[in-house]
Amino acid sequence: MESTTTTRTIADALTRAIVEHKLRPGTKLGEQKLADHFGVSRTLVRQALFQLTQNRLVTLEPARGAYVSTPSVQEARQVFAVRRMLETEMTRAFAAGVTPAKIKALRTHVAAEQAAMDRSDVGERTELLGDFHVRMAELMGNEVLAQMIADLTSRCALIMLMYQSDSAAEHSHEEHAEIVAALAAKDADLAVRLMQEHLLHVEAGLTFDRELPANDLSQALSSI
Repeated sequence: MESTTTTRTIADALTRAIVEHKLRPGTKLGEQKLADHFGVSRTLVRQALFQLTQNRLVTLEPARGAYVSTPSVQEARQVFAVRRMLETEMTRAFAAGVTPAKIKALRTHVAAEQAAMDRSDVGERTELLGDFHVRMAELMGNEVLAQMIADLTSRCALIMLMYQSDSAAEHSHEEHAEIVAALAAKDADLAVRLMQEHLLHVEAGLTFDRELPANDLSQALSSI
């Protein structure tokens, strides 16, 4: 049980570093460096890295080791297509079972997004913006859906780091607030349309000819 917990702790820490853009696509994940950083054996690190291959955050290359995945343009488009399919119906189902308590929880989350932006905390802001979608699924009581959305938003963090234009305006927070307002008004059709437009806006802000940003594992680990 202890090794399982440690493996999960390592996997969670690396996932968070990827989502917060501290570990960039293409970064080599040296087993010994990770083992030294977390104070564990390379076996536990290897298990954690294997877990991260399951949701495509890490790629294991024979004789070369583990790397933070580098999503292709085709994969990026497919991930957003799947998100639109899933989250359109999620929004409709959320609206059908909306309660004041659920709206309060979403408004609390949106307020946390705003606070992170006010602090210019890019890492926390990035994580919270992705977690908004996961929070909706959690409030519906659907753990399977929440895990699926969490995996997809993690992959989107990689995609956005690789392809999001530096000059693209950040509207996600405002669009989240608009979605919550539509849900509070029990306007299912508007909420669904706003969710579709929100995901389309994020995808439209991607520039698929950007150079891959460089990163160093040692530097990234210093902030984990």
